[in-house]
Amino acid sequence: MSIFKAHITAMSAYKPPLDGRDAQRHLLLDFNERTLPVSQPVQHALIDYIQSGRLQMYPAYGDIVDKIAAYAGVKPEQAMITNGSDQGIELIIRSACREGDEAIIPGKGFAFYSQCARVENLTILEPQYQFETGFPFEAVLAAISPRTRVICLASPNNPSGTPISREQIIAIAQAAPHSAILVDECYYEYVQQTVADLVDELPNLVVTRTFSKTWGIPSLRLGYILSNAANIKALLNVRGPYDVNQLAVVAIRAALEQPEFVHTYVQEVMTQSKPLLEQYLNGKGIRFWPSVSNYLWTFPAQPQAVADALQAAGILVRPNADPQGNLGLRMTLGTLEQTQRLISELDKVLS
Repeated sequence: MSIFKAHITAMSAYKPPLDGRDAQRHLLLDFNERTLPVSQPVQHALIDYIQSGRLQMYPAYGDIVDKIAAYAGVKPEQAMITNGSDQGIELIIRSACREGDEAIIPGKGFAFYSQCARVENLTILEPQYQFETGFPFEAVLAAISPRTRVICLASPNNPSGTPISREQIIAIAQAAPHSAILVDECYYEYVQQTVADLVDELPNLVVTRTFSKTWGIPSLRLGYILSNAANIKALLNVRGPYDVNQLAVVAIRAALEQPEFVHTYVQEVMTQSKPLLEQYLNGKGIRFWPSVSNYLWTFPAQPQAVADALQAAGILVRPNADPQGNLGLRMTLGTLEQTQRLISELDKVLS
């Protein structure tokens, strides 16, 4: 007999397929990561800290929240740091919901939203994204009830890259004032669309972001939450005092001092690599979801054979089935040179 809650012991763990990934042997186009190492200033800042004899100390975060708030365009009291944006998502759902409440989580989407909701034993409603119409706006509005306590809005969605308009997010927040509206902006730098400026106007709005994607430090785990000051104060009551890695703070402080390393990479991905891959896929008649971010969910014939051949050529992509069970391949966009290599290997496979 388990000592833990029955619904938790009956769950399965969230296990991303990370085994065997090696940046030295593979071009990693499977997890939407930055495909280049972090900048030299970030690396040097980490080395200097490690060599300073302070690893035995508890983390002290200093002014990092102020710096992140300035970057995000909010007041310091409207921001908090978390152990990756995953912890931010978990904190919001834990803090907003009780067992038996309802969560609206449009699918197919990021699996971690549902994982957190299941831990809290919530009833999950899943309006479905559609290839033709994108975000299921009307279905989300129709699903709102007095029992709705959280609505998870990925802006943009993963794996499809589908955007949600600012107007739609506002309408949902106004239609469900009793619910936490969790807007996941983890791909913000690619999309450059945000609702963070509305956190005072919409008191139920809670935005999560991360330094894992464009900033390139998923291994160190630093995310942040943007919301009104009262919400941030409440969430800080739940987050532990030492939950964030000191090395993550060191890295991000250095990165924020030279954001051009991120902006240059983003520009290459979005204005060179992405149009090139889209043009190639269209030329081959391969269907893919329209995406506003750094990845394309593609549906070639014999997708598993394509994925296996790419892996044999040293390129990893992410197999991912749509709600109808059709297997697709989500392909991360890297530099122009990396995308040209991907296209070259795809051409061999598809020919």
